[in-house]
Amino acid sequence: MAQSQPNPARDAVRDVVPGLIDLSERVLFGEVWERPGLSKRDRSLIVCATLIALGRERQLTGHLNRALDNGITKKELGEVITHLAFYAGWPAAMTAAQIAKDVFEKR
Repeated sequence: MAQSQPNPARDAVRDVVPGLIDLSERVLFGEVWERPGLSKRDRSLIVCATLIALGRERQLTGHLNRALDNGITKKELGEVITHLAFYAGWPAAMTAAQIAKDVFEKR
């Protein structure tokens, strides 16, 4: 089982919700992300699409970075955002595009 990477967002609230952070690191990133049924690349596509569709902007930044680390290209993420404009709504896609732009510029 792989260990979760250090994460400033989790570290910022660790003292408030230590149980949630433990579950995130041990179960979500330690077990679920390591299951062999889907590649990490595929899981990243699914998570990014879900976060965009649900309007979870705060978590999207970290998962866009994870997606790039997992082999998804900037062009592919742009296609995901464009595709979701028609399923999740234009405002969700435009917000995701702005977040992606920031993430891409910082890499």
